[in-house]
Amino acid sequence: MKKRISLILMICLVMVFSLTGCVKVVQIGHEDEITGNKKFDAASSVEEIWESQAVPELKENAVELPKLLNEANGTLKAVAGKYGKYSMGDSGELSFVVKGQGQITEVNTEKKAGYMVVKLDGYSGPMVVKLQIGSVFKGSALRDSLSFIKYEDYTNQVDWAKISQSIHDVVAKDVIAPAKVSELNGKTVEFTGAFTVDKPDEILITPAELIVK
Repeated sequence: MKKRISLILMICLVMVFSLTGCVKVVQIGHEDEITGNKKFDAASSVEEIWESQAVPELKENAVELPKLLNEANGTLKAVAGKYGKYSMGDSGELSFVVKGQGQITEVNTEKKAGYMVVKLDGYSGPMVVKLQIGSVFKGSALRDSLSFIKYEDYTNQVDWAKISQSIHDVVAKDVIAPAKVSELNGKTVEFTGAFTVDKPDEILITPAELIVK
């Protein structure tokens, strides 16, 4: 009986040492060295495509904003098929890529989601036109407007959201900061960007390019 107990204990000890011999402590952030799975880096992904792919495509596809608003005549969904893009094929959020020029009549930097109001050249209708200036950017119009960025190419919703956030980080750094937006009230700007249809009397454009005249 004692021999059986001793044998069982020995077997258990061998199993324990075998298991512990397979355990390796890995420092956080170095998991890919063991698994072979590289950690997703949204910031690097966006930096790689921003100037070479994103901005050129947006500029090529941008419709003149006065033309869009005049044709829509207060109902942006009426021109969705001609100029817009839905986030889910034929449904979801409707976004437009646009360009235009106008005078800045208000700069709001007090809110975290700051904006500038633009008096748009070539348009005299009731729609209020705003340009986002951050530091917080609403929506995901730029990401959703790009043809080569697709949800199914990403592992999960978190990575998908990180792409939009990284785009906004680039906009803040490369578009908004150089323009010195706090000094733009009363000046004329030329812009290219995208907006998602939200309010019936206001559009909020995230600029991909901003040129001060």
